[in-house]
Amino acid sequence: MSGSVVLLHLAGAVALMLFATRLVKTGVERAYGDVLRHKLRATMRNPFMAVLAGCGLAIALQSSTAVTLLVGSFAGAGIVSGISGQLAVRGAEIGSALVVKLLTFDLSLLVPVCLVAGTVMFMATERRDWRQFGRILVGIGLLVLSLEMIGQASEPLRQSTLMPVVVDYFSSDPVTAYLLAALVTWLFHSSIAAVLLMVTLAGRGFIPPELGIVLVLGVNLGSSIIAPLLTRNAEPGVRVVPIGNLLMRGMGSLAMLILFLWLKPSVAFLGATVPDQIVNAHILFNILILVAGLPLAGLVYRVSEKIVALGTKPAPAEALDVVELSALNDSALDVPSQALANATREVVRVCETVEIMLKRIIELYESADADKIKALAALDDRVDKKHASIKLYLAKVTRNPLSEDEALRCQELIGACVKLEQVGDIIVRNMLVHVRKKLERGLEFTPEGWRELSAFHASVLANARLAFNVLVSRDPETARQLVLEKDRLRDREKETSASHFVRLRDGTAKSVETSSIHLDTIRDLKQINSLLASMAYPVLEERGLLTGSRLKAG
Repeated sequence: MSGSVVLLHLAGAVALMLFATRLVKTGVERAYGDVLRHKLRATMRNPFMAVLAGCGLAIALQSSTAVTLLVGSFAGAGIVSGISGQLAVRGAEIGSALVVKLLTFDLSLLVPVCLVAGTVMFMATERRDWRQFGRILVGIGLLVLSLEMIGQASEPLRQSTLMPVVVDYFSSDPVTAYLLAALVTWLFHSSIAAVLLMVTLAGRGFIPPELGIVLVLGVNLGSSIIAPLLTRNAEPGVRVVPIGNLLMRGMGSLAMLILFLWLKPSVAFLGATVPDQIVNAHILFNILILVAGLPLAGLVYRVSEKIVALGTKPAPAEALDVVELSALNDSALDVPSQALANATREVVRVCETVEIMLKRIIELYESADADKIKALAALDDRVDKKHASIKLYLAKVTRNPLSEDEALRCQELIGACVKLEQVGDIIVRNMLVHVRKKLERGLEFTPEGWRELSAFHASVLANARLAFNVLVSRDPETARQLVLEKDRLRDREKETSASHFVRLRDGTAKSVETSSIHLDTIRDLKQINSLLASMAYPVLEERGLLTGSRLKAG
């Protein structure tokens, strides 16, 4: 087999590994993302729990970078302290390393089991949570399969005369090897994928132990660079935690490289085989960074703030972020197709604002203050203004002769805009009142009640995104799924209310105190979901998939 064919097979196997890792991450985020985020925020007030929460979330998402970005956004919003954020990221790095350890075991039997079970789950049901769990299983199966493919694809390299020369070069030039590993990790955007690739190649005898340690340190440098680059244009508060991670993990890897090259310690204590030594070195490094990070967390955070402040330009007198362009161009009114496209763009912007409001309102239930409440109310004012502008624009469009499809689209956009305005009103006039009541009285939900409320909200938020997609794509399958989810949410509401009344019957003090807030919030979220689901009706009616207001079987 020629060298180019070998490299092609190896590239394909690596591509499958990256895709599988992304598949698992996407499935977890869609199925459990909001619940995991709420759980992370709730536990990060305690430093020890912050480490454990970060570790657990990294294992679930298979990405320490994702946790770093998430924690950075929490710190930027003032939801968690910067020091707790630093510790959560330290835990995330350990969790990411433990995922690598788990995947180095012989898991070949998981391939057919996960692929079959995941495919059946994904195709046999319309329930979103089951479909996403199926996606996760398929991703795990493909991930294990990709590792086997990497091993098989690299097998012919054993007879290569060039491979020993390449390995000898990098062994004699550890700095280049260190930087190359960092570059590969940055390109993969995944330390898990980078270490797994090295472990698989080491298992074929291509990487000696000393070089493996250098490469692992390079992986940790590359991984620490990803989040700062992804957040380079974010708000200053969001960038502090990623910069702190770069200082601890990135600089720590460089310091460890210097010590390793200077002292040249034996690596035999890390394991009996080179793959074990590489994985265990990866875990040990991140444990050492965690231990060092505990006393240094405060100092690192302050230094990170100063570094971010140095790179932050003062805002001009008229900040660009307050300048908002409108897609409602009057010059396009004589061409209805263009005018409707402009109106669609503007309605999509309203969708984005409503989604932000829906995401923020549940955060206020947990942590609210006057400024955050005022900011959310201001978003509703923006929705009201856009709603009025879009209605006026579409009224002007109807002055021209329209085709049947254009007339229907015009009515669909007006209806969607009205529903979005109603959703904004429910959030501000109902749910924000509940937030103020909870804040003023110092009330707290029971853990079970908050978990139910968060899960219910997560379902509504997911349905909102489906509704916004339907508005743009007009895809009948997505529209059908949205209406099915409306029926499932009705059943979930009954289950949630029943559980709440059980707690009331048992006399749980917090349940009694927060009963009206809990039930009213569930009712408001259900009403929001119904409004959003109805945005799918025009698409289904057009294709004859509705009987009255009910979805046809099929």
